[in-house]
Amino acid sequence: MFGQNCFVAGSVVIGDGCRIQNNVSLYDGVVLEDEVFVGPSAVFTNVMNPRAAICRHAEFRTTRVCRGASIGANATIVAGVTLGSYCFIGAGCVVTHDVAPFALMVGVPAMQLGWISRSGARLSFELGSELARCPSTGETYRLAGTRLEIVMDASPPRNG
Repeated sequence: MFGQNCFVAGSVVIGDGCRIQNNVSLYDGVVLEDEVFVGPSAVFTNVMNPRAAICRHAEFRTTRVCRGASIGANATIVAGVTLGSYCFIGAGCVVTHDVAPFALMVGVPAMQLGWISRSGARLSFELGSELARCPSTGETYRLAGTRLEIVMDASPPRNG
């Protein structure tokens, strides 16, 4: 689904079930996997050091947004980063580096505030525990170092 005033360049890849809101431009190098949400006026770049007088087409970088990720309104995603599966990028963030799957990112520059489930619920860990349960689906997640993984899959229902 596309909102109003969107632009999609010729080599952009868009997976199934994506929702791209109003005023989003997807330039060459952007790859959206399945079920990605892109909020209104989110911005993707494709070159690190643009200059009007210098052609940088050969320097376009791939920006990958993995399955189920959500990008809030007015967020900026810098060229060449990968946003992990089901991560959540808060409104107005400026993402300058790769984001882990299920990470909750906020601020400028974007910093990880916590973890989020596949259904978009904030996850809480008991003190000393590496396990968290999604309050909306019952899925169980385990924190393994700096990565979050699903232990018990409740397969949240899909919105039609």
